[in-house]
Amino acid sequence: MGTAYVVASGKGGTGKTSFVAGVGSALAYSGYKTLCIDADIGLRNLDIALGMTDRVLMTFADVIQGRCSLEKAAVAHPQIPMLHLLTAPMQRDIGHISPEEMRSFIQEAKKQFDFCIIDAPAGLGSGFRLAASGADRAIIVTTTDSPSLRDAQHAVMELSDYPMRSRHLVVNRVEKKLLRKLHRNIDDAIDTAGLPLIGIVPEDTHVQLATNREIPIILTESKGAARAYTNIAKRLCGTHIPLMKL
Repeated sequence: MGTAYVVASGKGGTGKTSFVAGVGSALAYSGYKTLCIDADIGLRNLDIALGMTDRVLMTFADVIQGRCSLEKAAVAHPQIPMLHLLTAPMQRDIGHISPEEMRSFIQEAKKQFDFCIIDAPAGLGSGFRLAASGADRAIIVTTTDSPSLRDAQHAVMELSDYPMRSRHLVVNRVEKKLLRKLHRNIDDAIDTAGLPLIGIVPEDTHVQLATNREIPIILTESKGAARAYTNIAKRLCGTHIPLMKL
């Protein structure tokens, strides 16, 4: 039985989708059968970050509502065979998918995949709650700016309603010079969010370049954000890896 992670942020602009693509790719590249699920109904972008825009035909709603099997809907990446994508429907009005249906769907997915990484929509509305309803564990992605940290706190409080085994923090898009200028360090981010830290991802222009090229960054880079994603993937698998020094 695999493990399902919901990746949330509380607000947009934290680099959450790039994080899901990076860590999901790293897990699959290491040999773990991984399913990335885009739960952002109507605004999906995970297919772009993974370079799979021309391969997606069915959505998780099709699976839940019985129009397609998970085996057929979960599309394999052309260069990373262990990486699969199940995207969100583009139509917001798709009928009501209940939290119970989402939990049942994720339970079935965990029987086939080692990791299910759920990319939750920004904000703390019904889409966030639906994405979180089937997860075993949570990762909150934040940046070091004050609004992002405040929203991360709100996300943590929302997730306290769900019986998850663990919740961890990722500080994303970290700029060393900016941290020095703001007199803020990573410990401040940990204390503000109130979660244990599972990784730091530096600001890296190669992330945007990889997204624009529609190719997972771990296939083109080995330093910076790509290295951070790989390290976090190893930690999710139980390996002790020191935090990156910026």
